[in-house]
Amino acid sequence: MSTIGVADGSAVTEVRQGVGVSPGSAYGPVVQVAAPVQPPQNEEAPADPAAASEAAIASFMHVAEDLEARSARADDTARDVLKATAMIARDRALHRAVTKHLGEGNGPATAINLAIDEFAAKFEALGGYFAERVTDLRDIGSRAMAHVLGRPAPGVPPFSVPSIILAEDLAPAETATLDRSLVLGIVTRAGGRTSHTAILAAQMGIPAVVQLPGATEIPAGTPISLDGDTGEVVLNPDPEVVTNQRLRRERRAAALAEVSGPGSTQDGHPIALLANIGGAKDAELAGAEDLEGVGLFRTEFVFLSAAHAPTLEEQTAIYSRVFAPFDGRRVVVRTLDAGADKPLAFANLGEEENPALGRRGLRLSQAKPELLETQLQALAAAARATGADVRVMAPMVATIAEARWFAERVRANGLPKAGVMIEVPAAALRSAQVLAEVDFGSLGTNDLAQYTMAADRMEGELSELLDPWQPGVLDVIAAAATGAKHAGKPLGVCGESAGDPLLALVLVGLGVTSLSMATSKIRGVRLALKTHTLEHCERLAAAALAAEDPEGARAAVRAAATPELVALL
Repeated sequence: MSTIGVADGSAVTEVRQGVGVSPGSAYGPVVQVAAPVQPPQNEEAPADPAAASEAAIASFMHVAEDLEARSARADDTARDVLKATAMIARDRALHRAVTKHLGEGNGPATAINLAIDEFAAKFEALGGYFAERVTDLRDIGSRAMAHVLGRPAPGVPPFSVPSIILAEDLAPAETATLDRSLVLGIVTRAGGRTSHTAILAAQMGIPAVVQLPGATEIPAGTPISLDGDTGEVVLNPDPEVVTNQRLRRERRAAALAEVSGPGSTQDGHPIALLANIGGAKDAELAGAEDLEGVGLFRTEFVFLSAAHAPTLEEQTAIYSRVFAPFDGRRVVVRTLDAGADKPLAFANLGEEENPALGRRGLRLSQAKPELLETQLQALAAAARATGADVRVMAPMVATIAEARWFAERVRANGLPKAGVMIEVPAAALRSAQVLAEVDFGSLGTNDLAQYTMAADRMEGELSELLDPWQPGVLDVIAAAATGAKHAGKPLGVCGESAGDPLLALVLVGLGVTSLSMATSKIRGVRLALKTHTLEHCERLAAAALAAEDPEGARAAVRAAATPELVALL
């Protein structure tokens, strides 16, 4: 944090540095999200614990119904997240924990809070998908406590002036239902590069910064500016700063409007630009955009919100809706990415010591091959019905044998193109041999970074280690790209890195052949490619690899990129 002057004779201008997670800039007054509800101090025990238990459980059910009602008004990715959150609110084990704490002499709100703390600790210890849901879990608890205490639900307060939302973190229930006409930007003290806030903000095209020190202490109404690319936030910015930001935003919009068509470098080297989607609504929106198809269709949402394994007919109908907007264009489908860290009631393999390193992704498919078989049959039927160029890839592939096993099953079901996700360092280092068994590969840089750096991607204190600009992570990506070139197979990126215009140039310089990202980021990446030759991208990649740390890598690339692009970032 630094003080750089006085904006209006009384308000001190401060610059704070967070982590940019959704591109664009914004300026406006702060709206602070109300703090979560806490139980009253020394809350009295209920006279009738059984009746109190019924009331507490009814509060959770009220929260679940509210989340489900919100999901009906949300886009696909947001809707699926809200449905999954509602399932937590309906969880009977959570309800039993509340009843237990009531029986120990605690008041209703205290019992709810203790149960939430208990489950949050379990989720954090499990890591992976569970750790990613701790924010959701605490939001559920806060809403249930508010209901049982007869208080208003926590969250974003009503406001009518376009503003920037500030919060400790935003739960999906808040982010998914924000009024885009009033929300100029989002800033959180917590969160991460792959948090739901980051994903949904990028999907909605709202500039966002996470991990900003002291975000919740900024007084409501304070004018701030934010840069969702660099992560910089300025309190009480000088009018000149605001004007320059607005002019840059206008120049950027004009420049983005001038580039269109298939992705390629300035000298014509093709780089397919693709969208990441989570369902049919996402597909309809992406299908209307100027892009070459889908680089990542996450199918786990089809399963995570289901009480029973979806049937062949149910899956075929869903996939057909997703593929329909892409007749003649590619749709890369990731098969079920679940397991002990994304538990399914109908595919429970039992508890594991470390679920993030356990039987997830393809490992679950090998343990429950009937799930994969039905999914592949449905994907093949939907592909025939729609004419989309469907390509199917498996998550969490680590060995040559796993790649071969998957490819055999994909082709046996009449799907011509089988691929693998490269998100395990072993697969990256042996990519020539792994990709020899399939038709393509796709780098999942979020998981690849956490496994390479041995850092949980949801641990905010380790955000620097998880920075996709880490030279060590870039080394692993370079090894994977070299192996893909030797195997003569295309290698894409569908992780967070693909949507960063400067990092996209580095990835192309390393040998990546396609980039898949949130739809809102595609125009910026297209512009970056159009202003650099392939040889220039290769020089930028060499500069990033030569750096000692993420900051040095980013600075070196920024300094060597074209002034035309840098002026717009």
